[in-house]
Amino acid sequence: MTVEEEIRQFISALDDKKRGEIQTLHDLISAALPGCKLWFSDGRNEEGKIVSNPTIGYSFYTIQYANGSEKEFFRIGLSAKASGISVFIMGLEDKEALKKRIGSTIGKAKVTGYCISFNKTKDIDMDVLINEIKHWA
Repeated sequence: MTVEEEIRQFISALDDKKRGEIQTLHDLISAALPGCKLWFSDGRNEEGKIVSNPTIGYSFYTIQYANGSEKEFFRIGLSAKASGISVFIMGLEDKEALKKRIGSTIGKAKVTGYCISFNKTKDIDMDVLINEIKHWA
């Protein structure tokens, strides 16, 4: 199965309300980052244990581990949670960068060191979100 097929299958399995929100965000992010590398994580680790929510990934960055090894990973993540939606900006060194840049302009969202969480897309300024995604991708 291709990444695109995994993403379609994931979105189609969501409940009606969440499906529409995630599909809208996926379409907007894909349009904002044309040709970017797509990822899909089902949330399971190497042993098959669930360690996170399923996540659609966009673009990439290289994780550098202390032992000198490296791994490619998605830079932007989109995840549907029971309590809402999260957009992750992975690999930020400054854990205050998101708050400083969009904390006061994004709308009704919780902004942490690498995550923007909100209940519904109507709660946030979508232009601010998409511009932030484009900035970090």
